[in-house]
Amino acid sequence: MIIQVNTDNSIEGNRELAREIETAVRNSLERFGGQITRVEVHLSDDNSDKKSGTKDKSCLLEARLAGLQPIAVSHQAEAMEQAVDGAVDKLVRSIDATLGKLDNR
Repeated sequence: MIIQVNTDNSIEGNRELAREIETAVRNSLERFGGQITRVEVHLSDDNSDKKSGTKDKSCLLEARLAGLQPIAVSHQAEAMEQAVDGAVDKLVRSIDATLGKLDNR
């Protein structure tokens, strides 16, 4: 599984941040094994110019499953870690639902 982390201009995209996010995503999705070929992570700070506000950190995850359409989810929170955790939880549920529907066929 390839995991690519992208950030907007207002977030400092360093290697440590990318490594932490990659580890969190990989650990959460490892049970899906080879079914996921790629995950793209997009991090943004929606009102970085104002430097305040609630739920202004955003994480969008797009997972590409072998032979299926991509699945995209997003989550907003006050802290980037919370946004990533929320998006990962949503992605796991969405992949479970998608693969569950395929198993029922």
